[in-house]
Amino acid sequence: MTNIIKESQEAVRVEQGLPAGDLEAINRLCRGTVTEQEVYPFALRLCDNQTDRDDEYFDRRGLEKLAELFVGKTGIFDHSWSAKDQTARIYRTEIVEEPGAVSEAGEPGCYLKGYAYMLRTPENAGLIAEIEGGIKKEVSVSCAVRRCVCSICGNDISDRGLCSHVKGRVYEGKRCIVRLEEPTDAFEWSFVAVPAQRRAGVVKGFGGLRQVLAAADPEGAWREELLSLQKQASLGRQYLENLRQETVRLGLMAEASMDGATLKAIVEKLDPEELEAMQRCYAARLEKGGAMPVQLPYAGGEKPRAAADDRAFAI
Repeated sequence: MTNIIKESQEAVRVEQGLPAGDLEAINRLCRGTVTEQEVYPFALRLCDNQTDRDDEYFDRRGLEKLAELFVGKTGIFDHSWSAKDQTARIYRTEIVEEPGAVSEAGEPGCYLKGYAYMLRTPENAGLIAEIEGGIKKEVSVSCAVRRCVCSICGNDISDRGLCSHVKGRVYEGKRCIVRLEEPTDAFEWSFVAVPAQRRAGVVKGFGGLRQVLAAADPEGAWREELLSLQKQASLGRQYLENLRQETVRLGLMAEASMDGATLKAIVEKLDPEELEAMQRCYAARLEKGGAMPVQLPYAGGEKPRAAADDRAFAI
């Protein structure tokens, strides 16, 4: 399971009055009963189905699941998991169509809209004024998904034993993007300062693990260990890429008739152990004289002459 954080620019929309039924939805979340005059409603653009700057996206099914999960979730500041930072709560969600928009994955464009409220108290007056004045416009959502599916091979991209592709790279004309599949939980949404997603204003980052660890132990030794693991992972990815390139090089030398694109497609699906075994096989074949012939074939399909034909030139 992967924790996800997404931040949205210009995501807050002020709602003028409450539509029919919304006050009842709000009161279902309250221990008592509030009136329309006591609440400040506003709408949020939480996330959409467009590919973000991390080359990841939710599909419509994922957004529909998030729509269920975010009802009742609280709003805080900068993902600070503290009760004192609770400011608002989502009481209703919906999927909004975007006519003419199409996602990179080929889906019609749509986004998840949340309807939130806060109480009109003296403590909230400053925040309400900032929302009304357009100062507070960016929000971020924090959630968890079961799988991060690679668009090239269909496997979980975090399982490097099954998937060796890299987000954003192009493989045989197709760019690798990742579908955030099967949302399992929605943690909270936050007012934030830095927007980043291209179109919907949603910034995405794999900050979930760091966020959870920081909340539990802000100054813990886990920071150095996590940095070490990240460096090891980077070295591992570089080793795997070098292993693929060397396997292709040896394969093209050992198999004169092998198509380069086909061989590259094959090695992309192999794990390091399989690549090393293939390298050994190609190396052994080359040592036994299985290398590509030095003499080039005759042009135009002309057959090479027999050795006897060249006897006149013998000395």
